[in-house]
Amino acid sequence: MHKTKYLSILFLIALLSTACQPAAPAEKAVLKIAVLPIIDTLPLYVAQQEALFEKNNLEVVLVPVASAPERVQLVASAQVDGAINEILSVMLFNKDEIQMQAVRYALRPSPGYGHFFIIASGQSGITTPTDLANVEIGVSQGTVIEYVTERLLQAQGLEQDQIATIAVPKIPDRMALLGSGELQAGTLPDPLGALAVQSGGKIILDDSQHPQYGFSVYSFRADVIESQPEAVRSFLSSIEEAVDLINADPSKYSDILSDNKIVPPPLMETYQAPPFPAAGIPTEAEWQDAMSWAIEKGMLPAEVAYKDSVTPDFLP
Repeated sequence: MHKTKYLSILFLIALLSTACQPAAPAEKAVLKIAVLPIIDTLPLYVAQQEALFEKNNLEVVLVPVASAPERVQLVASAQVDGAINEILSVMLFNKDEIQMQAVRYALRPSPGYGHFFIIASGQSGITTPTDLANVEIGVSQGTVIEYVTERLLQAQGLEQDQIATIAVPKIPDRMALLGSGELQAGTLPDPLGALAVQSGGKIILDDSQHPQYGFSVYSFRADVIESQPEAVRSFLSSIEEAVDLINADPSKYSDILSDNKIVPPPLMETYQAPPFPAAGIPTEAEWQDAMSWAIEKGMLPAEVAYKDSVTPDFLP
């Protein structure tokens, strides 16, 4: 009897000892994100530098890509889990079946901080939006740059048949042709727009007053969202903290901009990072406008449902 009682006490002590031990930490999730050398990526690098992903029990691997087509290839082949892209890219992924979802704004134009700029060559004599009527503007066709270019000119009263664009897919080529005067006008992203101005170009229009066109988004493959919802949620919590840090003191992270070749050296002394948006997703009206444009251009055979392609479910 005493032996049985003694064993029961030992068992109870062992049980209590086990219960008091700290739980083993959950296995750290890993997400791979494709990144172009663009200002939109700054919160990702800040979240890494400040160990915000680690704080949220997450490992994020940033996979550098040189071009949007390379980014598409990596996403399509499941070599990365997500990317910063545009809703046009999300639509194209989803035209046959839902493969990708946008989960948050990445960068959105704001007053005084354009994301895309229509710039005239210094030799062109172009000074106003109306001067751009029937002038070939260098763009990468079928992309957000062409979309923003047309929408900004339409907002200034130009008719569709007055808007002329020419394909100059590579941004360095576009800048060189602008600088030489061989191209009268071209559309460039921040901060390269500022570099073109420093080289003699003139900003004719930018999207700071029309944030509904030139924004970017964080997007993840649909299968990643389904299999790792908590990882996506932790990712966005980390981004939120990074955005708060940048907006509080953007100059603190200037080294990130130079080290990752996001801002060209000639601009480093004067460049200031734009304010980054708080948690939010593209609206249905923004989606519909971009989709109508893509259908009109023959890029999409039919509509792609907003509710299947954009989700607020993972915002902090």
